[in-house]
Amino acid sequence: MEFWAWFMHKFVQHGPLWFLHRSHHVRHPHPVERNDLFFLIYGGISAALFITGENGAHWWYWVGVGIAAYGTVYFFVHDVLIHGRLRFWKKSQNTYLRALNMAHKTHHKTTGRDGSAEFGLLWVSPKYFELARKQAESRKNKITSTDLSR
Repeated sequence: MEFWAWFMHKFVQHGPLWFLHRSHHVRHPHPVERNDLFFLIYGGISAALFITGENGAHWWYWVGVGIAAYGTVYFFVHDVLIHGRLRFWKKSQNTYLRALNMAHKTHHKTTGRDGSAEFGLLWVSPKYFELARKQAESRKNKITSTDLSR
């Protein structure tokens, strides 16, 4: 699913469906954006695969399960953790989540359809892991040096 999501994001959302996805790359005061329609699009595809897959009798039922599962993970990781659309999660110190956040911020550095990088959701480039590790180490050293100076 991660490869498929990367492919769709890079070549479809930043391609012919940019008119929907663009709302996600610009600041706005609205709690809902056009990009949220992808939830309905992928949810509709998943539901159609469930319904016609006859409760697992056909292979495409399981594709629908995969789309639904990935969509659930996407919601919590992307919308809740990264963008804070539901404010119940505090900023994490977890290295993986920090690296994921850095990669996503890199993706959002451009507001246009071209020039973005880092189109995946769960896979993080090793350079962001290294940056997150260095930040954690720096934070740990600051805490230790503050404790020693007391």
